[in-house]
Amino acid sequence: MFSQLHNRYEAFLNENNFVTDLLATMEEKTGVQRKYIASGEGLNLIHHLSCHPIRIKAIESKKKDDDTQWLTYWVVYGFFSVAEAFSDIFLSWFPFYYAGKCLFLLWCMAPVTWNGSAILYSRVVRPVFLRHQATLDSVVNNLSDKAKNMADTVTKEAVNLALNHDKNQ
Repeated sequence: MFSQLHNRYEAFLNENNFVTDLLATMEEKTGVQRKYIASGEGLNLIHHLSCHPIRIKAIESKKKDDDTQWLTYWVVYGFFSVAEAFSDIFLSWFPFYYAGKCLFLLWCMAPVTWNGSAILYSRVVRPVFLRHQATLDSVVNNLSDKAKNMADTVTKEAVNLALNHDKNQ
Protein backbone atom coordinates (compact mmCIF):
# COMPACT_ATOMS: atom_id res chain seq x y z
CA MET A 1 0.00 0.00 0.00
CA PHE A 2 2.81 2.42 0.90
CA SER A 3 4.58 1.79 -2.39
CA GLN A 4 1.36 2.53 -4.30
CA LEU A 5 0.95 5.85 -2.48
CA HIS A 6 4.61 6.68 -3.05
CA ASN A 7 4.29 5.89 -6.78
CA ARG A 8 1.17 8.07 -7.06
CA TYR A 9 2.97 10.90 -5.24
CA GLU A 10 6.00 10.62 -7.57
CA ALA A 11 3.71 10.50 -10.64
CA PHE A 12 1.87 13.61 -9.46
CA LEU A 13 5.14 15.48 -8.98
CA ASN A 14 6.06 14.79 -12.60
CA GLU A 15 2.69 15.69 -14.16
CA ASN A 16 2.43 18.84 -16.23
CA ASN A 17 0.23 21.36 -14.40
CA PHE A 18 0.41 24.70 -12.62
CA VAL A 19 1.53 23.27 -9.27
CA THR A 20 4.25 21.05 -10.70
CA ASP A 21 5.47 23.88 -12.94
CA LEU A 22 5.86 26.02 -9.82
CA LEU A 23 7.63 23.16 -8.00
CA ALA A 24 9.98 22.71 -10.97
CA THR A 25 10.85 26.40 -10.89
CA MET A 26 11.53 26.26 -7.15
CA GLU A 27 13.63 23.10 -7.61
CA GLU A 28 15.68 24.79 -10.32
CA LYS A 29 16.23 27.95 -8.27
CA THR A 30 17.05 26.28 -4.94
CA GLY A 31 18.61 22.99 -5.95
CA VAL A 32 16.25 21.22 -3.52
CA GLN A 33 14.37 18.29 -5.08
CA ARG A 34 10.68 19.00 -5.68
CA LYS A 35 9.58 16.03 -3.58
CA TYR A 36 11.21 17.66 -0.54
CA ILE A 37 9.80 21.09 -1.36
CA ALA A 38 6.31 19.60 -1.75
CA SER A 39 6.56 17.77 1.56
CA GLY A 40 7.97 20.81 3.32
CA GLU A 41 11.03 18.98 4.66
CA GLY A 42 13.46 20.88 2.46
CA LEU A 43 12.03 24.22 3.56
CA ASN A 44 12.05 23.08 7.19
CA LEU A 45 15.74 22.13 6.99
CA ILE A 46 16.62 25.44 5.28
CA HIS A 47 14.68 27.28 8.02
CA HIS A 48 16.56 25.54 10.83
CA LEU A 49 19.97 26.09 9.27
CA SER A 50 19.37 29.77 8.58
CA CYS A 51 17.49 30.91 11.71
CA HIS A 52 19.73 29.63 14.49
CA PRO A 53 22.62 32.05 13.92
CA ILE A 54 20.10 34.89 14.22
CA ARG A 55 18.77 33.52 17.51
CA ILE A 56 22.32 33.06 18.83
CA LYS A 57 23.07 36.71 18.00
CA ALA A 58 19.96 37.70 19.99
CA ILE A 59 21.17 35.71 23.02
CA GLU A 60 24.64 37.26 22.76
CA SER A 61 23.33 40.84 22.50
CA LYS A 62 24.20 43.33 25.26
CA LYS A 63 20.55 43.83 26.19
CA LYS A 64 19.62 40.98 28.54
CA ASP A 65 15.97 40.35 29.30
CA ASP A 66 13.99 37.37 30.51
CA ASP A 67 13.73 36.15 26.92
CA THR A 68 17.31 34.81 27.09
CA GLN A 69 16.16 31.55 28.71
CA TRP A 70 13.63 30.89 25.94
CA LEU A 71 15.92 31.98 23.14
CA THR A 72 18.49 29.59 24.54
CA TYR A 73 15.92 26.79 24.64
CA TRP A 74 14.83 27.38 21.05
CA VAL A 75 18.41 27.44 19.78
CA VAL A 76 19.19 24.15 21.51
CA TYR A 77 15.86 22.69 20.38
CA GLY A 78 16.61 23.73 16.80
CA PHE A 79 20.01 22.06 16.81
CA PHE A 80 18.40 18.99 18.36
CA SER A 81 15.75 18.98 15.61
CA VAL A 82 18.35 19.16 12.83
CA ALA A 83 20.36 16.33 14.40
CA GLU A 84 17.19 14.32 14.93
CA ALA A 85 16.16 14.73 11.29
CA PHE A 86 19.16 12.59 10.37
CA SER A 87 19.19 10.18 13.31
CA ASP A 88 15.50 9.68 14.20
CA ILE A 89 15.00 6.83 11.75
CA PHE A 90 17.68 4.83 13.59
CA LEU A 91 17.13 6.00 17.16
CA SER A 92 13.36 5.51 17.10
CA TRP A 93 13.91 1.74 17.11
CA PHE A 94 15.49 1.86 20.57
CA PRO A 95 13.17 1.08 23.47
CA PHE A 96 11.98 4.14 25.35
CA TYR A 97 13.47 6.50 22.73
CA TYR A 98 10.40 8.75 22.74
CA ALA A 99 10.21 8.76 26.54
CA GLY A 100 13.90 9.70 26.67
CA LYS A 101 13.37 12.42 24.08
CA CYS A 102 10.47 13.81 26.11
CA LEU A 103 12.57 13.82 29.31
CA PHE A 104 15.45 15.50 27.46
CA LEU A 105 13.17 18.29 26.19
CA LEU A 106 11.62 18.74 29.65
CA TRP A 107 15.13 19.06 31.11
CA CYS A 108 15.96 21.63 28.42
CA MET A 109 13.01 23.83 29.40
CA ALA A 110 13.04 23.25 33.16
CA PRO A 111 12.86 26.53 35.12
CA VAL A 112 16.09 25.85 37.01
CA THR A 113 19.60 27.24 36.59
CA TRP A 114 21.00 23.82 35.59
CA ASN A 115 18.49 23.18 32.80
CA GLY A 116 19.64 21.40 29.66
CA SER A 117 19.40 24.40 27.37
CA ALA A 118 21.70 26.53 29.51
CA ILE A 119 24.25 23.74 29.90
CA LEU A 120 24.25 22.65 26.24
CA TYR A 121 24.30 26.23 25.00
CA SER A 122 27.23 27.29 27.20
CA ARG A 123 29.30 24.14 26.68
CA VAL A 124 28.56 23.22 23.04
CA VAL A 125 26.62 25.72 20.94
CA ARG A 126 28.23 28.99 22.09
CA PRO A 127 31.87 27.89 21.69
CA VAL A 128 31.17 26.54 18.19
CA PHE A 129 29.26 29.69 17.25
CA LEU A 130 31.98 32.04 18.51
CA ARG A 131 34.62 30.10 16.56
CA HIS A 132 32.62 30.38 13.34
CA GLN A 133 30.78 33.69 13.84
CA ALA A 134 32.29 35.52 10.83
CA THR A 135 31.50 32.64 8.50
CA LEU A 136 27.94 32.37 9.82
CA ASP A 137 27.40 36.13 9.38
CA SER A 138 28.50 35.81 5.76
CA VAL A 139 26.24 32.79 5.17
CA VAL A 140 23.23 34.53 6.73
CA ASN A 141 23.77 37.63 4.56
CA ASN A 142 24.12 35.50 1.42
CA LEU A 143 21.04 33.42 2.31
CA SER A 144 19.04 36.56 2.94
CA ASP A 145 19.96 38.01 -0.44
CA LYS A 146 19.31 34.72 -2.24
CA ALA A 147 15.98 34.20 -0.47
CA LYS A 148 14.81 37.68 -1.45
CA ASN A 149 15.87 37.17 -5.06
CA MET A 150 14.27 33.72 -5.18
CA ALA A 151 11.03 35.00 -3.65
CA ASP A 152 10.88 37.82 -6.19
CA THR A 153 11.60 35.46 -9.09
CA VAL A 154 9.18 32.75 -7.97
CA THR A 155 6.44 35.32 -7.35
CA LYS A 156 6.88 36.83 -10.82
CA GLU A 157 6.97 33.41 -12.47
CA ALA A 158 3.91 32.24 -10.52
CA VAL A 159 1.99 35.32 -11.63
CA ASN A 160 3.11 34.76 -15.24
CA LEU A 161 2.13 31.08 -15.08
CA ALA A 162 -1.26 31.97 -13.64
CA LEU A 163 -1.87 34.61 -16.30
CA ASN A 164 -0.79 32.25 -19.09
CA HIS A 165 -2.91 29.47 -17.60
CA ASP A 166 -5.96 31.77 -17.66
CA LYS A 167 -5.29 32.77 -21.28
CA ASN A 168 -5.04 29.14 -22.35
CA GLN A 169 -8.36 28.25 -20.74
